[in-house]
Amino acid sequence: MKKLNNCSNMTNPFDIFTNEIIHTILDHLNDDPFAKKSFSLVCKSFYFIERLHRKSLKPLRSELLCRTLNRYPSISHLDLSLCPRVDDPSLTSLSVSWKSTLRSINLSRSRDFTSIGLLRLATNCSSLVEIDLSNGTELTDSAAKAIAEAKNLERLILARCKLITDIGIGCVAVGCRKLRLLCLRWCLRVTDLGVGLIAMKCKDLRSLDLSCLRITEKCLPHILQLQHLEDLILEGCLGIDDEGLVTLKHSCKSLKNVSHVGLSSLTNGAEHLKQLVLAYGPSVTTDLGKCLLNYSRLKSISLDGCLVTCSGTKSIGSWCASLRELSLSKCLGVTDECVSFLVQAHRELQKLDITCCRKITSASIDCITKSCTFLTSLRMESCSLVSEDAFLLIGQRCQFLEELDVTDNEINNEGLKSISRCSKLCSLKLGICLNITDDGLTHIGSGCPKLEELDLYRCLGITDVGIAKIACGCPTMKMINIAYNDKITDSSLTSLSQCLRLKIVEIRGCPSVSTVGLSAIAGACRQLEVLDIKKCVNINDNGMLALGQSCQNLRQINLSYCSVTDVGLLSLASTNRLQNMTILHLTGLTPNGLAAALLACGGLTKVKLHTSLKPLLPKYIFGYMEGRGCVFHWRDKAFQKEIDPNGWQLHAGRSPEAA
Repeated sequence: MKKLNNCSNMTNPFDIFTNEIIHTILDHLNDDPFAKKSFSLVCKSFYFIERLHRKSLKPLRSELLCRTLNRYPSISHLDLSLCPRVDDPSLTSLSVSWKSTLRSINLSRSRDFTSIGLLRLATNCSSLVEIDLSNGTELTDSAAKAIAEAKNLERLILARCKLITDIGIGCVAVGCRKLRLLCLRWCLRVTDLGVGLIAMKCKDLRSLDLSCLRITEKCLPHILQLQHLEDLILEGCLGIDDEGLVTLKHSCKSLKNVSHVGLSSLTNGAEHLKQLVLAYGPSVTTDLGKCLLNYSRLKSISLDGCLVTCSGTKSIGSWCASLRELSLSKCLGVTDECVSFLVQAHRELQKLDITCCRKITSASIDCITKSCTFLTSLRMESCSLVSEDAFLLIGQRCQFLEELDVTDNEINNEGLKSISRCSKLCSLKLGICLNITDDGLTHIGSGCPKLEELDLYRCLGITDVGIAKIACGCPTMKMINIAYNDKITDSSLTSLSQCLRLKIVEIRGCPSVSTVGLSAIAGACRQLEVLDIKKCVNINDNGMLALGQSCQNLRQINLSYCSVTDVGLLSLASTNRLQNMTILHLTGLTPNGLAAALLACGGLTKVKLHTSLKPLLPKYIFGYMEGRGCVFHWRDKAFQKEIDPNGWQLHAGRSPEAA
């Protein structure tokens, strides 16, 4: 009896913690989508604490929004991008429930609301500082007028709101004087008049995106009066040419980021320029290099897709700025000489992208690794003339690397052994590297414990042994791609089940993988979000049952060519979060089973099906699913027993004989 009395007098050990301490604990649970839910189910006090602590919310479906209004009273950041249907009553309800707390709302993927709902939102939520209405193709000037009632708004994104005109933008300019960021990308009915009104009324603007607008240089004088403007994006503004941009050189002294294909005339302005994007723009010549000669604060430049000349790179090499980031992806004309000039002049480079620079050789890698020893990111996919010996230099000289992409290169096991010295490596892409085997992966597994992303697409020399070494040595792995490796079996998936943080697994085209391996992944990796098992013909309904029971966070799956039937597809409905399914050539699937599964998976937003199924499904299915915001994509691909083993090599520019 005495023992029972002592037990009854015991108090909750968590009572010694203050709410602030428990809130700090909750802050550390943000990475696991189920951790907070589990926390709230421990006891009533935890339920109440979690209820008050939650500040951000991202409902999985529109119908779940109403349930949260009373549960969470302090929401400040609301993301409705997973809710394709949000009507005016819903906006009204949430604006009443969170009228004093709501600060930002994302409606970029939502439809069905009108200016009425937006007006309620703007007038009720006085603390609102950010609204994202991207893709609002049906929104008109009346919607913009409603937004203008949000007097404290600082960030407004209207990308692809193609029906809004100067009249609506004028209302925003008058009503939202505190705007700091405005995105009007692809607002095709906005002209110089609307942009001019924004510039005259919203004096605190820091960032302005006018990409693809039908504007001319007439609006530039107003824009250049904005004393605090840092980011100006004029990409695709065909009405502004080099002559119009000459006006930039005398104004806008705080400008930090400019993106436009015609900036060769930018000479004496924007003294604080930090980032320059000229992707797929003008040729990189001596004249262009001289334009930016004296920009001492320039840290990042993107020249992706540009024609690069040797004289142009010499000009860049003579800049007084010391670049931290340089992107030459898919640039024509990049040679060893060009790279040498650039990296010797900019030795403090931290990020370098030379993807598809097919003329460079090992001499470039020698120069890069010798000059830029503090590189954290190196992307060099498809640099086919770089020999295997060059990869030894990367590990020897650039041991601060966090990201390395050597897809479709001649790297071998010795190169991987050298790269394993990069102990901070988080992302490694080795796709179509045909010279690597398990020995190389063993070195990576033992030397790169922080690895989170690994791409081994079509690395035909690897087996279960190499994957086991990776799984053992890299426990924080979040993404792995082992697609089209015919030596991979269930043993690899069992090994990978040790990586409890796995979110993305791609194993398509691995014929020896079965339900046994998938069940191991499903049972252990409960944060799994994306799964591609296309052409894994030995995966059947039991694998789907395992996913349905354990992987509640699964959002996207490709089941094409698997041995899944109606039963397996229906079991996926219990995952709750599934949004995207690709279902092509499932021979065990019937029209009735497919219809039942579509109805049961309430959160679907995208489904890819074969056209042969379209006339077999009940017609009401399409209206019902589309009413919930789901989009059907129909494909007419013939059934493929086996992918042509040489087809991918030809696509990558290889000859079958060479492989």
